[in-house]
Amino acid sequence: MLQIQIKDEYIKLGQALKLAGLVDSGLTAKEMIQDGQVLVNGEVDTRRGRKLYPGDTFSFNGNEVQVG
Repeated sequence: MLQIQIKDEYIKLGQALKLAGLVDSGLTAKEMIQDGQVLVNGEVDTRRGRKLYPGDTFSFNGNEVQVG
């Protein structure tokens, strides 16, 4: 499992995908999220602005990432 560290209280899902290196751009992140290809804490979430807090996990394309 990958892990990303955030400095603020939360990070938005689209930003987290980019920070983890799973997508190249915000546009790609938006498309993958809206297509239902991203799971947040084990459930599909289609909101690019979904706030992720430390302890949350998200997965995309077989990669699972934990927010720290």
